[in-house]
Amino acid sequence: MSAYYDDIYVNFAIVFYQNGNWAEAEKLKVEVMKKRQHLLGPAHPDSLIIMGNLAAIYQNQGKWTEAEVLQVEVIVKAMQVLGLAHPDTLANMGNLALTYQYQGKWTEAERLQVKVMEKTQQLLGSAHPDTLRSMGNLAVTYHHNGKWTEAEKLQVEVMVQRQQLLGPAHPDTLISMGNLASIYRDQGKLTGAENLQVEVMMKRQHLLGPAHLETLNSMGDLALMYRDQGKLTEAEKLQVEVMVQRQQLLGLAHLDTLSSMGNLALTYGDQGKWTEAEQLQVEVMKKRQQLLGPTHPKTLSSMGNLALTYISQGKQTEAGTIVNELVTSLM
Repeated sequence: MSAYYDDIYVNFAIVFYQNGNWAEAEKLKVEVMKKRQHLLGPAHPDSLIIMGNLAAIYQNQGKWTEAEVLQVEVIVKAMQVLGLAHPDTLANMGNLALTYQYQGKWTEAERLQVKVMEKTQQLLGSAHPDTLRSMGNLAVTYHHNGKWTEAEKLQVEVMVQRQQLLGPAHPDTLISMGNLASIYRDQGKLTGAENLQVEVMMKRQHLLGPAHLETLNSMGDLALMYRDQGKLTEAEKLQVEVMVQRQQLLGLAHLDTLSSMGNLALTYGDQGKWTEAEQLQVEVMKKRQQLLGPTHPKTLSSMGNLALTYISQGKQTEAGTIVNELVTSLM
């Protein structure tokens, strides 16, 4: 394959990627990767770039195992060729950490992200966009690991720096505001969380449109805050809209779609709508078992939620079956 045709393949893959046509993008990227590895060698920087891009496509399809295997290979080769402190090496380490996050491997994610943040700060300074991105990613991991003080401190710093550097309505600024709102929510600071999340949602609706994935993320986060405050009607309305839009944009089996279905099911349960809750939770559990496996934390969580819904309806036999499956998975 000549460099000319290589570029054509890459450009078509980019178009497919931007349009969400992951299967076609993956097919083209695999073709380019194989050709570059053959012509340039598997450790050439251009080969590593394509491998990293293919891993990103795997991520967008929820193919976490394939993404992880490829990203580990890229990092090992990049460290040999470019060194640990090279920006490309650090970027690939950050991407692998995100894959770990999606797999629920928060300890592995934190270890990588601390290293990425420290190296990036040394290379680029504390206010560089790449440094702020690494700080924000680590704050998310701290949050999930229950280190709320560390998470809040990092996320506030990221938000303030982005507001100054990029402006209050920049997409990266809004991401940090939304993440800080989630940290506030889990600490019970519901008023501050709601105010931040409403602002994020409104700005995303204005900038990106009501059906953009980032807009839907902020709508879903706001719905969770409404639910925490007992505003169940408002929560349900938002969650139904998020679920329907994600089903159309991402498909019925995407992890984000399943999360929105699971969240709506919990709101249905709070309202005593047990039939609707059960129907959604059964579907979420089955799809997570297929996609993530029987022992993934998200799978186990969906099983537990379904068991509680069965108990609330007096379906003790069905609940017992799920509990036995849970115990078996944890052994």
